[in-house]
Amino acid sequence: MSGPIVVAWTLTAVFAALVLPCVLRLVRLDYGRQGAAVRNGDLAELLLVVAMVAMLSPVGGPIPAAGWQAVLALTAGWFAVSWWKGRRSGHTSCGHHAVSATAMLFMVTFMPHSDVTHGPWLVMSGPGATSALWLSLIFGAVAAYFAADAVRAGLLAARGGGDGQMSRRVCRVIMGLGMGYMLLGAAV
Repeated sequence: MSGPIVVAWTLTAVFAALVLPCVLRLVRLDYGRQGAAVRNGDLAELLLVVAMVAMLSPVGGPIPAAGWQAVLALTAGWFAVSWWKGRRSGHTSCGHHAVSATAMLFMVTFMPHSDVTHGPWLVMSGPGATSALWLSLIFGAVAAYFAADAVRAGLLAARGGGDGQMSRRVCRVIMGLGMGYMLLGAAV
């Protein structure tokens, strides 16, 4: 196995492992005063984790790229509207999920696919052509956002607090670092 394939399989395993805490948060049904916004965020996190697995896996995914584009466009739109409607009441996580889904939509749409023999299937873990300058700048800026968000979530996770948010914060750190890695890889 070559280096990039080992990295792709390692990252695939890391993101596949994030499915468990996402599902456990969803089936617990103990949202209480946090309500539907947090539950929707947990559902978005699960969707984005599964999309990361599909994008990183050297095998590819069972859903064609066009299917992911539709799902991610709907997710981005849903959370953008939710953020806009709730921005005065502190729904910042809706904005983060909208940015995450939009970034993934851009990656699915504009990142070079590694192997044309997979047809329409989503496989992005191999070497490809370089991105256009404008796309590299956008990917670089969004990668910086995810790096900063990962650091912020990591600091909050390190503080603890016992507020039931540890799993969400750790997942957000890993997702932020993974998104940054993929975006920087696409930017060069």
